[in-house]
Amino acid sequence: MRLATRYYILQAFKSRDTESMAKSKQSAVSDRTKEEAMQVAKSTQKPGQTKEQTKLIAQGIQKGIDQYKKQQKAKSRELDKQRKKKIQNAVADSDDVEVDIPTAGSKLPWILLLLSWALFIAYVMFV
Repeated sequence: MRLATRYYILQAFKSRDTESMAKSKQSAVSDRTKEEAMQVAKSTQKPGQTKEQTKLIAQGIQKGIDQYKKQQKAKSRELDKQRKKKIQNAVADSDDVEVDIPTAGSKLPWILLLLSWALFIAYVMFV
């Protein structure tokens, strides 16, 4: 077989696998949604409404539920990204902060220390 033919065959298998995986993923998630949609459709069912009409209504409700869930997931992802950015900015800001110790105010403690030692020595010598 030629290399190009093998490539096309592999691409066909990959696309088929991807489609089947996507369908199985959607059906696994949407089973619960289908049940919820059917319950809502049956609860709002009017007299004289056929089963097919109820199924169509349930499909519409299911699509609405799926769309709502997708929107909520997108919002959640966006909020999570913003939260992570805030944390990263806070960490970056805290790393950049340098503590400045004022040198002018540092004379007072040294003066008090020397004065206290001088008074202590005077006390010990005269008492």
